[in-house]
Formats: sequence, structure tokens, C-alpha cells
Amino acid sequence: MPNRERKNIKAGQKVAVVLKKDQRTGKETVGTVKKLLTNSKFHPHGIKVRLADGQVGRVKRILE
Repeated sequence: MPNRERKNIKAGQKVAVVLKKDQRTGKETVGTVKKLLTNSKFHPHGIKVRLADGQVGRVKRILE
């Protein structure tokens, strides 16, 4: 899964993330990556990012 590897996600990409408050429902929020917050090369639940609007979530899908 490309969303679990840090090398596949770059600032400026359009992605679908699951915010902390939406983890139970799995509701996705679409936005543009501003900053990568996960330091490790891989994370089993998806790489954590900050979106351009300031929201923080784990990447579930890369849209571009």
C-alpha cells in the first residue's frame, strides 16, 4: 500500500486522510499535504500528515 510508505507522499500532493476524530467511522477528508509528520519510512496505519488547512490525519489514499 503506497499510503503506508513515506517515500510515496510529498508536500503539495492531493490525498484523502482519516482525521483522529473520524477514526471510528473511517470518514475521509480530502486535502493537500503541507507537511509530513511521521518520521519513520513506514507506518501500518498510514503516514501522518498536516494538510494545508491545518488538519492532521493519516493518509488512506493518494489522489494524484
